[in-house]
Amino acid sequence: MEVKLGGKVLPIPILQGGMGIGVSLECLAGAVAACGGMGTLSAAFCGFREADFRNNSREANLRALARQVRRAKEIAGGAGLVAVNVMVAAAQYADSVRTALRAGADAVVCGAGLPKDLPALAAEVPESGAALAPVVSGGRSAALICKLWDRRYGRIPDFMILEGPLAGGHLGFSPEEAREAQAGRPKPLSGLLREVLEGLGPFREKYGRDVPVFVAGGVKNGGEMRNYMNEGAAGAQFATRFIATEECDAGPGFQRALLSARAEDVVIVQSPVGMPGRALKSPLIQRVEAGTQPGVGHCDRCLAACNPKTAPYCISKALIAAVEGDWENGLFFCGANVGEVNALSTVRAQMDQILNEWRAAP
Repeated sequence: MEVKLGGKVLPIPILQGGMGIGVSLECLAGAVAACGGMGTLSAAFCGFREADFRNNSREANLRALARQVRRAKEIAGGAGLVAVNVMVAAAQYADSVRTALRAGADAVVCGAGLPKDLPALAAEVPESGAALAPVVSGGRSAALICKLWDRRYGRIPDFMILEGPLAGGHLGFSPEEAREAQAGRPKPLSGLLREVLEGLGPFREKYGRDVPVFVAGGVKNGGEMRNYMNEGAAGAQFATRFIATEECDAGPGFQRALLSARAEDVVIVQSPVGMPGRALKSPLIQRVEAGTQPGVGHCDRCLAACNPKTAPYCISKALIAAVEGDWENGLFFCGANVGEVNALSTVRAQMDQILNEWRAAP
């Protein structure tokens, strides 16, 4: 089952998606990697628990990220891989990538924009040898990033994550596409996978190697993972189901909110980042929809695309409130299938369940 990702080898083709703020840090990522998968830390405001975060957020985030990567690697014990997810839209994007690489991350995954300069940043830390991967939403974005990297840097991604319209958090689809997916009329992930594989074809041929593609966003179980692998995927990424584990870095209040959620509690929201997202309809979202949510106030300028004068709320504060279990003020990102996650488990049990489902699938 192992998959080669550049100079790295992933024993089990299961990725745990990066979830921020503070949902997937060293404990969750390390536990998934210890089972042979790829555990992913989210770099988004990961230093929010540092003592000097309020007055020195940038340094606090980078300090915490380096420590979290090293700790996740210790927990993993060399069994699997530890990755860091960095949003291209983040103000600390470049510094977070450099920090992750210097701390020893096995891979850097970038979404919320195309990481056009990721190879250049990695070249600043040549001893890292980390695998580099963009998150894409279809064949066009997959081919575009390959074309850019090929022309500018003479290389292509080590792997890709194809995230469909049923994913949680920020989405690479229009609000209409996301709502249609929520209503059971998604653009099939199989079709998107086919587009991506076709877009990668010329670059695979030119470089004489594979670019493994992992499907994400609405992959329910190991059986579906096997179906996608039969269609050409290297494996699958899961996220929401790992929130309901003892090792998850989110607080118990966040977990309770997701465990009690039903399908009808999930809505498509417009993020202050300018992208649609999928989340629970918390009181914060209800106030935003009613036009009664107070303005942003203090702004740390954590996202390049966010304008505090027009943003309906501060997304960083809302995500921190969520991870700390503040139902009234939190933004609770989740996948479309959150209603099927209803019991607390462990990472090992989740990994075993996915693999057992994979083995049992025809």
